[in-house]
Amino acid sequence: MAADVSPSGRRVIVTGAAGGIGRAVVGVLEASGCAVAACDVPEFDVSDRAAVKAGVAAAVGRLGGCDAVVAGAGIVDTIHRAERFSEADWRRDVETNLYGAFFVVQAAFAALAESGDGRIVLISSAAAETGIPGQVAYGASKAGLVGMARTLASEWAPRGIRCNVVMPGFIATPKVRAMPEQLQERLRASVPLGRFGDVEELAGTIAFLLSPAAAYITGAVLRVDGGLGLAGGALT
Repeated sequence: MAADVSPSGRRVIVTGAAGGIGRAVVGVLEASGCAVAACDVPEFDVSDRAAVKAGVAAAVGRLGGCDAVVAGAGIVDTIHRAERFSEADWRRDVETNLYGAFFVVQAAFAALAESGDGRIVLISSAAAETGIPGQVAYGASKAGLVGMARTLASEWAPRGIRCNVVMPGFIATPKVRAMPEQLQERLRASVPLGRFGDVEELAGTIAFLLSPAAAYITGAVLRVDGGLGLAGGALT
């Protein structure tokens, strides 16, 4: 019998739920039969550890437990050249994108372990591997999620918790669509599939990672990027 690819019945905490990707994740999970606690500021600031503990506890209470966490809260629009990057901007990006993800999953650990089939999906970025000039803190924080995820996957596997990473490339969020058209054209030209990804395509990948079909996947990094970074040259 084929494994079920639907995450139906999961109790899921989603952070960054007000963003373009977060809204799509919540929508796809709810349509798949999940109970979702959609969290964003002002529910709690993920960089504030005490606020995260209280917020996660409240979400677990509302859901009656927690089977999965999708950590998507992040800052994506701090742009400076590295030599001009201030300490305040560096801390804000890293504390939100990296510390925040850790605070959330740590706060949810007991509930995930009690579930017996806990799932964590951390939303990173293809920039973690390709680099992203002008956003050194963003690139560093998103790369840090990979090391964190693989460590958690190893440490928490005996407690039945899987931890994986998705790395979106250029996804057609409102912020991406608001870019100047000339820039959008240049970015699309760098993608072998020739287009930006839909938010629902990324959300569907996350839903799969929460499903029974993904029960043997942990510590994995799954790029959802249309082939971004693949060699563009041709010999024929």
